[in-house]
Amino acid sequence: MSVSELVSRYGPWAVIAGASEGIGASFSKKLAARGLNLVLVARRAGPLEELAAQLRDAHSVEVRVQPLDLGSPDVVAGLQAATDGLDVGLVIYNAAYSAIGAFLDIDIDAHLKAVDVNVLGPLRVSHYFGRRLAARGRGGLILMSSMSGFQGTAMIANYAATKAYNTILPEGLRYELGQRGVDVLGCIAGATLTPSYESSTDRIPSSILARPMNPDDVTDQALRELGKRPTGVSGRMNRVASTLLNRLLGRASAIKMVSKETEHMYR
Repeated sequence: MSVSELVSRYGPWAVIAGASEGIGASFSKKLAARGLNLVLVARRAGPLEELAAQLRDAHSVEVRVQPLDLGSPDVVAGLQAATDGLDVGLVIYNAAYSAIGAFLDIDIDAHLKAVDVNVLGPLRVSHYFGRRLAARGRGGLILMSSMSGFQGTAMIANYAATKAYNTILPEGLRYELGQRGVDVLGCIAGATLTPSYESSTDRIPSSILARPMNPDDVTDQALRELGKRPTGVSGRMNRVASTLLNRLLGRASAIKMVSKETEHMYR
């Protein structure tokens, strides 16, 4: 898709939830470079303001900053206030929360926070902006998911379960909203070299199938695949791993293989 086609279909404004670093920041830079104005959303104001200033200077686009807790029940009210009067054509939900450790060792409040940010957040955002995009008759919605959502996984059992939601939801929305001119993609990333990932472990995965990707490679592929398929697994090696886990191994074997890898990384 050419730059002019992207702006025509998904511009003039894009909303990126979870924009302050990693994959969200990469989406922000790529869309600004293509001429889209941006509303950047995340919990911390400081990193958002810094990124916004960089994008305004580099690409002469309008950038608004909206600090929000994306797991809050009030997130829609905050997004409505931030985008009032804007013609939003693209929405990306990248925010995620993960408490790492044995399931029973993690406090229940941390598990509930993961559900708030990873399930209720994308549900609320997809419903609110889905209505707006459908009313305008064109646009796009990208929900970030994870390969951990393909099977139960030790050390991140609840996180993996929440990410399964973000794989299945865009599949149904693509069919429904596609009939009203809206493209929907579930972007399924594997391990990615984000600040969050790098702060959680200093161990390189032992399997070549689990080697971390660069955020820019993830976002490049997502923007190429939007409008072409319901879900896309990021990276060739991740697609090989997905085939191995989902088609060649039995369910129990896949769970055991991935769980051993996460135990190696986080213990």
